[in-house]
Amino acid sequence: MPLLDLFTWDALQGRALSSVLSVLLLALAFVPLERAFKTQADQPVRRRGLITDALFLFGQHLVWGALAVGVLAWLFAPLRAAAWLAPVHATTRGWPVVVLAGLAMVGGDLTMYLHHRLQHRVPLLWRFHAVHHTAEQLDWVAAHREHPVDGLMTQACMNLPAVLLGLPLEAVMGLITFRGLWSILIHANVTLPLGPLAYLLGAPRLHRWHHARDRAVNFGNLAPWADVLFGTHHDPGHPPGALGLADPAPAGYGALLFWPFRRAGPKRPANGA
Repeated sequence: MPLLDLFTWDALQGRALSSVLSVLLLALAFVPLERAFKTQADQPVRRRGLITDALFLFGQHLVWGALAVGVLAWLFAPLRAAAWLAPVHATTRGWPVVVLAGLAMVGGDLTMYLHHRLQHRVPLLWRFHAVHHTAEQLDWVAAHREHPVDGLMTQACMNLPAVLLGLPLEAVMGLITFRGLWSILIHANVTLPLGPLAYLLGAPRLHRWHHARDRAVNFGNLAPWADVLFGTHHDPGHPPGALGLADPAPAGYGALLFWPFRRAGPKRPANGA
């Protein structure tokens, strides 16, 4: 589909309706969870930065998510058709989708972990990733505070192994949906007894430490086992103190979108790993 077709009136109307329905379903799932299993008991529902995060949420559903899918489809199309990948795809074509999805997920976890480390080390990448770390209070809405350029790079790294393995597009979209929902969960203001899943897929208590102001740990958002493997795992058993960035940052949606492009934009923190 041409990128311009994503922004016709009919396409925008369709995404507007699906956005409202998606937000309602997310609210029905996460609002009761956050009330029943709240991590920060003193965090109000109408917290600081909620409107900004809500704008990121709707911006992602209405514009940036669809644009990212279109750009990734355009970028990955030549790779899927590459002659040097044909023998790989010929081998994996007969494999069960569950096996391919599992391999793609593990591969995506590793590429995402390495990319996430680079986001905190490389100044250019940090400029865009820093927008996500400006959130000083976390909940299911704050999970959507992400610069669209940062989101595009993240999705590209996360889904590259699936493309290389020749995973069917429907299965790739299923993985994207699952990862998206679990990403919202790990940002939610909840403390859930997830058991072994916390180390396999991630947990809010682990990711909250990644957002701590004075830490650079737990880079495997949906793969804490990668943190264990590479020595960046941190789980002291209690929540951190202050979240966000030590340096001042813009407060509004538009200002945060343009922040990475300003000369005096985000500076990489000294504690970046």
